[in-house]
Amino acid sequence: MSAATASNKKEEDIDLSTVVAGVFFSSCLYNASGPRSGTVEALKKVAASANTGAVLSKSATLTSQTGNPLPRIHHDDVTGTSFNSEGLPNQGIDYYLDLDNIKQILGETNDNDNDDHSENQSTGGKKIKPYIVSLSGKTMEDNLVMLQRIASLSKDALARISAIELNLACPNIVGKPILAYDMEQLGDVLKRISQVFGSYLQSGSSSLQLPPLGVKLPPYLDMMQLQQVADILNQHSNILSFITTINTMGNALPIDLSVQQPYILANSGLAGMSGRALKAHALANVHQLRQSLASSIDIVGVGGIETGEDVIAMILAGAKAVQIGTVHWKEGPSCFDRIAQETRQWLRDHGYSSVSDIYNQLQPWSKERANQARLLRKEAEKVKQKNQQQQLQSTQKAPSTETSAQLWKLLSAILAVIVAALCADKWNTRCYPTSSE
Repeated sequence: MSAATASNKKEEDIDLSTVVAGVFFSSCLYNASGPRSGTVEALKKVAASANTGAVLSKSATLTSQTGNPLPRIHHDDVTGTSFNSEGLPNQGIDYYLDLDNIKQILGETNDNDNDDHSENQSTGGKKIKPYIVSLSGKTMEDNLVMLQRIASLSKDALARISAIELNLACPNIVGKPILAYDMEQLGDVLKRISQVFGSYLQSGSSSLQLPPLGVKLPPYLDMMQLQQVADILNQHSNILSFITTINTMGNALPIDLSVQQPYILANSGLAGMSGRALKAHALANVHQLRQSLASSIDIVGVGGIETGEDVIAMILAGAKAVQIGTVHWKEGPSCFDRIAQETRQWLRDHGYSSVSDIYNQLQPWSKERANQARLLRKEAEKVKQKNQQQQLQSTQKAPSTETSAQLWKLLSAILAVIVAALCADKWNTRCYPTSSE
């Protein structure tokens, strides 16, 4: 499609839909597990947004837990960075698998209770949004038990769970590093899941099926680590349908200088860092893993997403969908509407009709494109300066309504004084005639 044709489209006609792990998402945007995702009430708001393509539960443990003592969160509004040491508070896995809770989250009514929810959403037969369950067991056995509970759900409940995100990016095992940083442990976990549930996760190989499985990964700062992780994940591509990258960056220490102490009580003030500062790391992880992973493993990008342009960058780097965490935390579900509008606007302005047009289309650096970028920036600066000059001239030529009102009041007051003085002078002349009269 030409740029002229796409730019003539209305923003609402720009297609943000995508497919992840064979599941259709009406929008490439949805919530990250963590902020505003722990209760039915919070998840209902995500699902109700016209601009979310899916809804993801809080990472669940085998039983409910309250998490670390308060304060355990700090937002730095200047840098757009957030810190948390929540300790994974959640309602427990059974809460997020409860059929009535799932129906409430997805906004189901009696009118659609009889719909065929077993039909794959990519066929268009299923109108409700995909519901994804996040798991984060404290031990390997906990994860296996939770997977078994999903496999043992009733047909109605299982049909409403579109995918499983296994969180391997939190330090859950005592005496061990973050699971996905330990390559041997990562391989062992996936091998064990494959041994126990492999037949459930391979299409057509079992009468009892599990939803598509994905894993959530921490940020990797070393290129060799990224390649090692990709190699391990590729060895288990028979059970893995997607990955989510990146989780928060651990071992951050926000300090309140006014009182010379950490902002956070738990864990001696140490916390996971999220928000704007992580965007470049997230883009690098998405892009490098997309280059190394099997094409059958989709990528969901997360980390530092604040605007529509951030979403565009993620899709260009190789993400099929984008999760939003910190901004959802700060702004609430309205952030999805704003970011979707900005994403559509960028696509329209640049001559695209859908996000699929730019998927994994990041171009290598070239001198020609660098020169083009400089020219575009200069042109944008000229337009900006021209608009500022026009605004200044407009302000100088036409005083504001408030200024005009103030001037009119002043003139009216002056005229009133003059009239009063003239009247007084005339009165004095009549009442007290001069001697010559």
